[in-house]
Formats: sequence, structure tokens, C-alpha cells
Amino acid sequence: MGYHQIDPQDLSETDDYPCDRRGISDAAELHALHAATYEMAPSEDLSRAYHYHETREELFYVLEGTLHVETPDGEYVVSADEVFVADPESPHRAHNPADGDESVTVLGVGAPPTDIARPYDPDA
Repeated sequence: MGYHQIDPQDLSETDDYPCDRRGISDAAELHALHAATYEMAPSEDLSRAYHYHETREELFYVLEGTLHVETPDGEYVVSADEVFVADPESPHRAHNPADGDESVTVLGVGAPPTDIARPYDPDA
């Protein structure tokens, strides 16, 4: 049996990321699940690009603040204690808009853990 108790603030920030991302998956030795925390100041994005995954399901649980998620269907506004889910093949860009009043803290979970983010061009 294996158990892990992890404070994400004790983890190192992920290099070359558009916001403060702290990967939980490696620290907990997860093999079937991707998990990380994200903290976004106003004008920061959760991920590197507007994208989709071919097989990964993604869940974003907003811990603090308000997350905005751009999709081809429109923008979702996700408040603290709410969850946004993106199915496979569903383009999305989670962010904190430039005119945001506060930072946004999110727990992101996805499975399978490795599924390359495919760039999505909304103008194509």
C-alpha cells in the first residue's frame, strides 16, 4: 500500500509555464492520473496554449477566485467551489483575464496522464 500527504506549496514551480504550476503527479508517483495546482494572476493562462486532447478528460476545480474558460461554444465563468470539465476533443483555454480583480487558484486533474495538448486555432 502507498499513501502520500503533499502540500503543493512545498513543490517546485514548473519551469517555462505561463502561471505558477506545481505538479502533484510526480511527487505522488501517480501513473494513471495527472494532477497539479495552478495559481494565475490577472492576465495569466493556465496552460501554454488554446488546446484540446485526443483522449484526456480534464477537470478544473476552482479553489479561490474566478476561472474563465474560452471554448468554441463561448466563455465559461467558473467560481470558487465549482468545477469545469473538458471532454476529449473539446478545445479550451483556461485563464484569468487581464481585468481580473484577484488571483485564481485551481486544482487540475486529468486522465490519462500523458496526452499531448494539440493546439487549437479558433480562427481556422
